[in-house]
This record gives sequence, structure tokens and C-alpha cells, in this order.
Amino acid sequence: MTGVGFAEHPDSGEDLILATSHQGRGILDCVTGHRIARDPDPDPAWPDDYTLTCQGIGPLAATTIKISGLLGGGLHTTTTTGWSIDIVTPDWPIKSVLLSSGGDPYRDEAGSTWWHIHREEACELRAAGFSPTGRTLAIASSSTLTLFTHP
Repeated sequence: MTGVGFAEHPDSGEDLILATSHQGRGILDCVTGHRIARDPDPDPAWPDDYTLTCQGIGPLAATTIKISGLLGGGLHTTTTTGWSIDIVTPDWPIKSVLLSSGGDPYRDEAGSTWWHIHREEACELRAAGFSPTGRTLAIASSSTLTLFTHP
């Protein structure tokens, strides 16, 4: 995986995620995890390295999507409902993702207002963050994509 980017389904408004790799592009439904569209052509899959965008496919074919991953960029690290993430490296080069809700992971006790939700040891962490709606949290490495959703 080289990068990911969020977009809303044009009909339902549900969160979709575009995943790019050297093997092409795929659109996934963030709630079910089902693949909605796939384009195996790697040429258009590489994001524009200046704008960090990629053209969508399937229901997002008319959409240019901001991408975060191998070339840079970033996803939202906070939501309007008070959730936030921090990417930390206490065991460098191993990266961990901390999720918090109204707390401070650097001062509060673990499990009270923040949780250690992901540790990336085997692969390179490419991106982590929330969808613009705040309903989905994605953690993408060079080989995996983990999605957390809520209604």
C-alpha cells in the first residue's frame, strides 16, 4: 500500500476509502470493509506527488481524493466530537497509535481517557487518521489497512 484517502459516497454519504498501491487502486466501504471498485492498473494509482491527490474510481470516478501515505500528506487527527489520535515512537522505529477522548495520553492514566490501539512492528506505517465525517479511523501500513467505524 502506498496511500489512502477518504471520500463520501455520492449517493449515501457513507465513508469510503481509496487505497493505492503499486498494484492499482481500490475503493472500500468503511463500514463493511467490502471492496466496491478495483482498478489493477498501477499507472494512475500513484498519487500526484505535488498535490498528493489521486483520481477516484467506481462511484468516486468524478472525484479527486487527497491521499496520505508514502509521499506525505496527512489525515485528520481529531474529530468534531472530541476524539483524537497521536502517533508515537517510544520503541523507535516501532510506531504506535494512541486514541483519546477528551484526555491527555501524556498525563492521564492509560485506559481512562486514552487507549493504545495499534502497534506497527513489521511494516512501515503509511497513514493514520479520521475521515472528514469523524465516523471512521484508518490505520494504513505498507501491507495492511485497519478500519474502526462508529455510526
